[in-house]
Amino acid sequence: MKAEKTLRVCEKGHEYFKSSDCTSCPICNKENKPVSGFLSKLNSPARSALVHEGIDTLQKLSMYTEKEILKLHGIGPASLPTIKKSLEEAGLAFKE
Repeated sequence: MKAEKTLRVCEKGHEYFKSSDCTSCPICNKENKPVSGFLSKLNSPARSALVHEGIDTLQKLSMYTEKEILKLHGIGPASLPTIKKSLEEAGLAFKE
């Protein structure tokens, strides 16, 4: 059974419907999406999870293990290939 979507309003006044407890506004997420860099390649939940943890560079990301990153709410197995590729392209990797 699917949860019913409810109308929500974010701090900026955007109206949107959501069925989960997640409070992120999809309109704000689109407005805040970076145009370049590794964060621009990730979906909104993954990007928000990393930024919330203060991980906004590949150097900071490389200080975490893959397991630690996967524990963050918003990061799923689908995000990992993109994250790993970005790290590899920069000559970096997850902490062992």
